[in-house]
Amino acid sequence: MFGDNILPSLVLALGGALAVGTLVALIKPPTNPKDGSLVKPPLKRSLVQIVIGSFASLWALVSMMS
Repeated sequence: MFGDNILPSLVLALGGALAVGTLVALIKPPTNPKDGSLVKPPLKRSLVQIVIGSFASLWALVSMMS
């Protein structure tokens, strides 16, 4: 039904969302944070999430091409 590349497609989507979403949160933090939330995201954790998401997306792209 979904084809042979369903797992790489899902990993590409989730990895890309993790990397891009975290990058956007670093570039433009929320203007009005709610009570108890952080003003800006922690830098180290954000960089780790960007690296993991980018690695997953790259793995998925290479898997889909081979």
